[in-house]
Amino acid sequence: MQLRTIGRTTVTVSLLGFGASGIGNLYRAMSDEAGEAVINAAIGAGIRYVDTAPRYGHGLSERRLGTVCNTVPKQDVTLSTKVGRRLTPILPPPPGTSRHGFVDADPFEEHFDYSYDGVMRSFEDSLRRLQRESIDILFAHDLGRMTHGTDHQRHLSAFLSGGYRAMCELRSDGRVGAIGLGVNEWEICADVMRDADLDVVMLAGRYTLLEQAPLDHFLPECKRRGVSVIAAAPFNSGILATGASGPKIGHYNYDAPPPGIIERVRRIEAIARAHDVPLAAAALQFPLGHPVVASVVSGMSGRSQVLATVRLLETSIPAGFWADLISEGLMRDDVPAPIHMASASKDRPNSL
Repeated sequence: MQLRTIGRTTVTVSLLGFGASGIGNLYRAMSDEAGEAVINAAIGAGIRYVDTAPRYGHGLSERRLGTVCNTVPKQDVTLSTKVGRRLTPILPPPPGTSRHGFVDADPFEEHFDYSYDGVMRSFEDSLRRLQRESIDILFAHDLGRMTHGTDHQRHLSAFLSGGYRAMCELRSDGRVGAIGLGVNEWEICADVMRDADLDVVMLAGRYTLLEQAPLDHFLPECKRRGVSVIAAAPFNSGILATGASGPKIGHYNYDAPPPGIIERVRRIEAIARAHDVPLAAAALQFPLGHPVVASVVSGMSGRSQVLATVRLLETSIPAGFWADLISEGLMRDDVPAPIHMASASKDRPNSL
């Protein structure tokens, strides 16, 4: 699978990244053996970038990744994890317990901490679970108003005055290859970039077939600064995978989709059918057309889902499909339209 380079670093990521929240038992439990089998399937399918976080199963996702990735050469898999939450031990809850969306997670509770000491402690704990001495990419997780509401400014101040300094030290010491933010809103990235030297931003659900506002200012600013973007949640929580014409309509932005979004997805679906294009393939490939986007990350929780997602990435999409979206007002005319990913040259860095 083609690799792209993160910013001005030497870190590379595959076009498709494996989102490891599912192997942290997001919404449903799986055994360690099943979780490890999914990771092996992703690596076997050519995926060379894996993203996790302490939050995913309260350490469970990292622990399972550590077991598998310890058996493959370090250079074969690029790993990212996150800081901003500390995990403290608790008594094991009864089987079947769901906490923060994770079922039968490891017996820890999460606490926000963007301070210098909090970031350093979180990083060291992640290293132990991942069985690593260094991490390729380290993100500060879930800064912004969407997560913190009225506490947003307090957490941002703690990060800029402490946590960011810790991340810079880890990067300078070579224990981290690249640093950035992992968030659900581009506005906080723009705010932080005014005061911080970032290599990469993981942006979930904000640059998709349904949302293109970052084209106005944020993505051009990333290009100017040499900051790469990793586009996560390309299906906007599900609706761009399931569509809106059948009996099952997926979530939009982690909630029930409003009527306007449902109608917009149905119009996109109609054009996709006319060109014999799977809606999910178009949604997955869409972000990769922009020159600052290095990878698109999707959650996968089974071998069949891994293989299906790889097929979506390899699906050829005719230029006429993108042109029709523009002519119908469903895609902005300044969007860099993706090309068929299977024909792209290998190891081409993204154009920053």
